[in-house]
Amino acid sequence: MEATADKSATPPAGGDLAGAPRARPGSGDGGMLGGLRKVKRFTFVDVVLWLLRIGVAFVVIGGAIGTLIKGRYEASQWVDFVVFGLTIGGVYALLALGYTMVYGILRQINFAHGDTMMAGAFSAYFAANYFKRNGMLESDAVIAMVVTVLVAMIVCTLVALTVERICYRPFRHVRSLAPLICAIGASFFIQHTFRAMYGSTVRSFPDTSWLNGDVSLLGGSMPVTQVLVIGSAAAAMLVLYLVVHKTRMGKAMRAVSEDRDAAAMMGIDINRVIVFTFTLGASMAGIGGILYMLVYKQVYFFMGFLPGIKAFTAAVLGGIGNIPGAMFGGIFLGLVESVGPALFLDGLGVPAPYQLKDAIAFTVLIMVLVFRPEGLLGERRAKRA
Repeated sequence: MEATADKSATPPAGGDLAGAPRARPGSGDGGMLGGLRKVKRFTFVDVVLWLLRIGVAFVVIGGAIGTLIKGRYEASQWVDFVVFGLTIGGVYALLALGYTMVYGILRQINFAHGDTMMAGAFSAYFAANYFKRNGMLESDAVIAMVVTVLVAMIVCTLVALTVERICYRPFRHVRSLAPLICAIGASFFIQHTFRAMYGSTVRSFPDTSWLNGDVSLLGGSMPVTQVLVIGSAAAAMLVLYLVVHKTRMGKAMRAVSEDRDAAAMMGIDINRVIVFTFTLGASMAGIGGILYMLVYKQVYFFMGFLPGIKAFTAAVLGGIGNIPGAMFGGIFLGLVESVGPALFLDGLGVPAPYQLKDAIAFTVLIMVLVFRPEGLLGERRAKRA
């Protein structure tokens, strides 16, 4: 009778599952066997990931210590590395904004974005050459550069809207890889169209006196080009941030990104928002193309491919769909690409560390995708119980 009463007794409050009695130590699955079952088993994949972590940590920490012990670089050189990282990082950030905005609205990746930048850089090159021949690039530099930037933005916008109309709009309500494949095809089409029209010759931005020389800053000096690129990139990102967060169209963009169907029911014109998003991203690409051309002094038909891939890396790094994340990701990637070879690889005895700067950039992408796929500033997804 007592045993029967014990079995039928009401379980104490706080059981593990709804109404389930709490297991006694040493009985059933709640004892040592249950504890062993709860121990996480390491798989081969877990071992590989831990080895990857250890390897990257060894390269970063060991390389940095080795470089600093050698004392090969002076403080002024490290400052130059950081400044150049901010310079090229600003360009990556401008391009990454186009990727992240399109993804936030359409949940698609516009892989023709880098070649859109190339089209803007080519148009800016021809406009600057025209002003150079007329003497306006020296006498009225501000007006000439403003017009050059506007030309690049307009050309990029036309290219981006064409890509949107052909590659994305017909497949907007279809869940397939068709938009991605079309965008990749559009990328190659734009590249080889410009190659057929202008050849594969590498051109350079016209030389002007006001782009030469240095600017004194904090007891040191910076090239005028880098000051111009950093300032222009920061101003462009600030304007875009204000447009997205302080205007009615920006509010509509955020609403469509949150829930497209609900935004349509509230009276928001989805097509208009998508066109505005492509226009805004293409405008940033136009500015980024000019700045990239100023940094590397060259423009050619294939120039948009690698910066486009790195800008996509920056968008993923910061959390794709996150505008501040794209800005942060671009700056961070630029700094890693500029400082990383000297800091991490030189101390390990790598003979030509700067030949591996692209490898460092894509290693960062792999590490983020493996260990934090939502990005450094992306929202964490809720875990299922």
